[in-house]
Amino acid sequence: QLQASGGGLVQTGGSLRLSCTTSGRTDTNYVMGWFRQAPGKEREFVALLAWRTGTASYADSVKGRFTISRANAVNTGYLQMENLKPEDTAVYYCAARYGSALPMIKYYRYWGQGTQVTVSS
Repeated sequence: QLQASGGGLVQTGGSLRLSCTTSGRTDTNYVMGWFRQAPGKEREFVALLAWRTGTASYADSVKGRFTISRANAVNTGYLQMENLKPEDTAVYYCAARYGSALPMIKYYRYWGQGTQVTVSS
């Protein structure tokens, strides 16, 4: 249901945009989230978007640097990442759920494959 893309290698301070195309119904209480998992660490919440309203929420570690958005016409969500830091290096996953806009991983039923983001110092 979800297809993520856009990862890559970037230098500190650089930018990347991740995309996540969904085949799910987005006309109801659809929520798209982005999560990441660094080597040896647990998967963590990055950002989420309530699709119908456009309301977004961010982890403190990315607030002011990352922006989540969507393009209804192509059923695609985006994570624009600016001013990247080495600590942003991780595999990034998009996920989706139907229901409230919650950041907890356990509530997300649908997951895309991960896309690697590497930030060099």
